[in-house]
Amino acid sequence: MNTQNIKNIIFDYGNVIFRIDFKRTQHSFTELGIENVERFFAHTGHDPLFDEFEQGLISSQQFRDGIRRITEKPDLSDEKIDLAWNTLLIGVPEGTHELLLKAKKKYRTFLLSNNNEIHYKWIMEYLKNEFHLPSNEVFFEKDYYSHLMKMRKPNPDIFQFVLDAHNLDPAETLFIDDSPQHIKTAVGLGLHTHLLTAEETLDGFLYGTGLLERE
Repeated sequence: MNTQNIKNIIFDYGNVIFRIDFKRTQHSFTELGIENVERFFAHTGHDPLFDEFEQGLISSQQFRDGIRRITEKPDLSDEKIDLAWNTLLIGVPEGTHELLLKAKKKYRTFLLSNNNEIHYKWIMEYLKNEFHLPSNEVFFEKDYYSHLMKMRKPNPDIFQFVLDAHNLDPAETLFIDDSPQHIKTAVGLGLHTHLLTAEETLDGFLYGTGLLERE
């Protein structure tokens, strides 16, 4: 990738900007009574219930009812389900928001997140309480969330929507994500990509490639 050609950056949210931990949620689901949790909910794939929730095809209540059905525990409370589901969410590492503002000054930046109604509500409350922010809007030209778009990664339509909506040239656009299946779709659409691994940090990548320069 020739960084000189990059004019636009599309960021994923989970484990690129905001730390999440699938192991914590797998443990929480196991405690709720879900067996074979690695097949049920994992980084690389999960039960169709989660896909439907991330696409906004079902409501939070329908999602909770789905958890009760899968666990065969009809008496599970909404609160217990939400608590288990939200164990995925950790927070934004120190300095990341400042890094995004710096990137926004040099590039057209966008957020493209697979999200859902329950996590979205938790994250907005977190941003308000921890950073006195109403949302992520300040960091991007536009922030996109799958459950509000009725589309989700890795399906090509969600990528194409963002490209078309902002007249972005894929050859001038970098997509950063931590999921190989999402990267594969972006590559197929002609975008530059970077798979951010657990050993990397966002600032290390942006500065290490020269996309941003340290002051």
